[in-house]
Amino acid sequence: MKHSVTPILYSARTEPDGLQVDAFSDQPLLVSLEQGGSNWPSSCRNGACRTCIGQLHSGQVRYEVDWPGITTEEQNEGYVLPCIAYPCSNLVLRPGY
Repeated sequence: MKHSVTPILYSARTEPDGLQVDAFSDQPLLVSLEQGGSNWPSSCRNGACRTCIGQLHSGQVRYEVDWPGITTEEQNEGYVLPCIAYPCSNLVLRPGY
């Protein structure tokens, strides 16, 4: 029997508009943004097109794929792909590039 883990609820805020949404640990950040009323840009939803790229001002995310579609340098600068990034803390996100 598989043991289910209750998702953790975090807060995600987008800048510069200041929209704050609930962000669940078990769903991609983009889904949480959309459910909260954000019109965050997106297209492929699998990390390939990079339309949704953003930069974390604060917070952490994790990926369930080995290659998240951004370079190590971009990751080190805080860039994330919300379509495949799962929140691991409260976070603040700015539009990328």
